[in-house]
Amino acid sequence: MDHFPSARRRWLCAASAALLGTAARAAPPPFTLLTFGDSILDCGHYNPHGVTPGALLVRNDDRLFPEFQGRDLTRRYGTAALEHRAMDGATVAGLDAQARGLRPPAGAAAALLTVGGNDLLRGLAADTGTGLRAFERALEAFLRALPVRPVLLGTVYDPTFGDDARNFLGVPARLARANHRRVNEVIGALAARHGRLVDLHAHFLRGDPSWFTRTIEPSLTGASEVRRAFLAAL
Repeated sequence: MDHFPSARRRWLCAASAALLGTAARAAPPPFTLLTFGDSILDCGHYNPHGVTPGALLVRNDDRLFPEFQGRDLTRRYGTAALEHRAMDGATVAGLDAQARGLRPPAGAAAALLTVGGNDLLRGLAADTGTGLRAFERALEAFLRALPVRPVLLGTVYDPTFGDDARNFLGVPARLARANHRRVNEVIGALAARHGRLVDLHAHFLRGDPSWFTRTIEPSLTGASEVRRAFLAAL
């Protein structure tokens, strides 16, 4: 009996397995998206679907947001992963803790950062200068040490849409708005030196109250709009 056909089949199977194993070993690591900062990025518990901007950027929810079907990092890079480190309520003082233990991603990556809103709520809205300088120093130190590039910095939006009658801070609107502007100027200047600016403030001024929940937090729609703004810069 001729054993050549079966021997040939075994050889072909072994060769195919070797080729597949080589291809698997050679597959590049996924694109990694990292999020740092506050509830602008850590807003999943403010909507019934647990949606965050970072998760939508990695893989869109086509059922909730059909407009973005095929417009995500998984489609763009083939594989993508989210490393979510942002925390609701965070200030600039908490950024170092969020980055603790961080190792540079093995492959292509980008970091998103939103910070400053809680700093304004906790005193910077009424600041006369020293607090803003400390905010700038702390944010720059974090950016210098962050082992991920590019880093995209989002400005702090205004849930009052510029309407002083909706001021909820307990600080005169004129002073609060001036300090809000200064915080965003700091973010813009640091973005120019260390990464890219994403102007969430300007984008959200074109929105409406449905983009917010609990006065200041991104709603389900708001989470998608944060995604929209960052997606354009990635």
